[in-house]
Amino acid sequence: MPYVDTRTEIVVSPGEGPKRLDHFLANRDPDFSRTILQRLILDGHVTVDGQPTKPSHKIKPGDVIVLRVPRAEPLDIQPEPIPLEILFEDDALLVLNKQAGLVVHPAPGNWSGTLVNALLHHFKTGAGSFSTIGGKERPGMVHRLDKNTTGIMVVAKQDRAHAGLVNQFKRHTIDRVYEALIWGVPKKGQGMIDVAIGRDTKDRKKFSARTTRPKASATQYRVTERFDKLAAHVELFPQTGRTHQLRVHLSAIGCPILGDPTYGGKKVGAIRDVVIPRVMLHAKVLGFIHPISQEAMHFVAPLPADMAGVVHQLRGQRARDTMDVEKEQEP
Repeated sequence: MPYVDTRTEIVVSPGEGPKRLDHFLANRDPDFSRTILQRLILDGHVTVDGQPTKPSHKIKPGDVIVLRVPRAEPLDIQPEPIPLEILFEDDALLVLNKQAGLVVHPAPGNWSGTLVNALLHHFKTGAGSFSTIGGKERPGMVHRLDKNTTGIMVVAKQDRAHAGLVNQFKRHTIDRVYEALIWGVPKKGQGMIDVAIGRDTKDRKKFSARTTRPKASATQYRVTERFDKLAAHVELFPQTGRTHQLRVHLSAIGCPILGDPTYGGKKVGAIRDVVIPRVMLHAKVLGFIHPISQEAMHFVAPLPADMAGVVHQLRGQRARDTMDVEKEQEP
């Protein structure tokens, strides 16, 4: 199905049981994610028997559903010459290693200086463009990383590639590995954090298990290095992709990510004399099937300099503590 200027009419067949409109459309055409369909429904581009409705509307046999996908509006976001570390690019997609401090897409308070602004400049000086599915503010954005999270991201340049990548994320077939430096050390060297989370009932800017709409979420972790009992270096393997999932899950086991005051409070801003410059979270590995060529793609980004610097300082602090203990034990 094309993604611009299309009109599709569907008559719900006899025997089709009551089902949410967004679920029905997503099952009918997996090229559209449910998020995209919900946006189209809420924007009035989907009607049932000639009337606009809600994503939760229950369809029934005989209903006439009309789905319109409008041509994307021109972007009014300005290109900006922000340096990018591009790992791979072809006509369908682009893979990059995002730096700390870079917001992914424009939003209130961040209408400039974002990854989208940087990519607009990159495409202006070279070949290519965004896919149109993400809309004006999030063109080509298949997934996102928080402002102070570094690491690998994939951006879609074609609608077909965008839909194919979204489908892989939806089916959890994307290979993702993160690295984090955390406060304290988990009781077990490895394990699974299985905690349903959603928007926090008391603070709408946060996510937690204290929610009225919990969504299943799971994160596998493995401790790779301990810095006495003060901190640890861990690898994280998200099994789901909820907002702030890794940050919430590590906080839930009493080991929030260093530099993350939202979920760890003031204590995670420093480990003794080691000052933590930002949230110590890095998207190390991203693997997926190229949605056009069907080739297996695998990318690895090394630990960024600021995180490597904190690791070096924590190791030095551990060595000094060991020496102090040995001196105390001398006769």
